[in-house]
Amino acid sequence: MNTIYPVILPVPDKQRRLTGRDKVLYLSRHARRALKISAQKSDVFLGDLLKDENGAPLPFDGNYWSIAHKSEYVGGVVSSTRIGIDVEKIRPCSESLFRKTACNREWGLADIDPFKLFFRYWTSKEAVLKAAGTGLKDLSKCSIVCLIDNNNLIINYQNKKWFVEHLFFDGHIASAVKNSFNIKWTLCGD
Repeated sequence: MNTIYPVILPVPDKQRRLTGRDKVLYLSRHARRALKISAQKSDVFLGDLLKDENGAPLPFDGNYWSIAHKSEYVGGVVSSTRIGIDVEKIRPCSESLFRKTACNREWGLADIDPFKLFFRYWTSKEAVLKAAGTGLKDLSKCSIVCLIDNNNLIINYQNKKWFVEHLFFDGHIASAVKNSFNIKWTLCGD
């Protein structure tokens, strides 16, 4: 597999109004629809989607998978190697969250809109931590090495370089671990 196919699906207006457990269940199912489309594009039969005791996705038939869901969009991706995806709406956030997400050296790598940069870093680090199967508890152990261009960057985590690609759309950002793969994003309409 030389190309991976991350898929982003909008959440229909009616389902955006769901609350509590109903919303979580719907978003999880909808993210699995995005994952199914990614698998089809990769010519992979989607097997059982199981998770380990920490909630990290377990591979099926040698294929790894990752999903993300927010109120307005969900995403999914399948790969032959460890994979992670995250989706976020770009919005203002607190100064303390900035300090928790990256150090001064990392913030000094670019001079762009601070909230756009924040969510670029946040989604990249979350995608890497999903791929590694460790989760946000290791956020401070991820370090942005460099910004390659406006849509790609490199993270150092566990003494390994992780290449991440971004898709900006409708005031949101999606980030996926790409490493040695090409990425063909699919952004489905309503």
